[in-house]
Amino acid sequence: MNIITIMIPMALLLGIGFVVAFLWATSKGQFDDLETPAHRILNDDNERKQL
Repeated sequence: MNIITIMIPMALLLGIGFVVAFLWATSKGQFDDLETPAHRILNDDNERKQL
């Protein structure tokens, strides 16, 4: 029964930590552009050949 008194606060702290990390990442613009990096890898060879 003593393990429950330790595990519940640890789980809550871990969950709150993930929520804070997610909110921080979204406020810094981490998830703004999800399409361009996928297209950039396709165009990388064309830009090097032109130089």
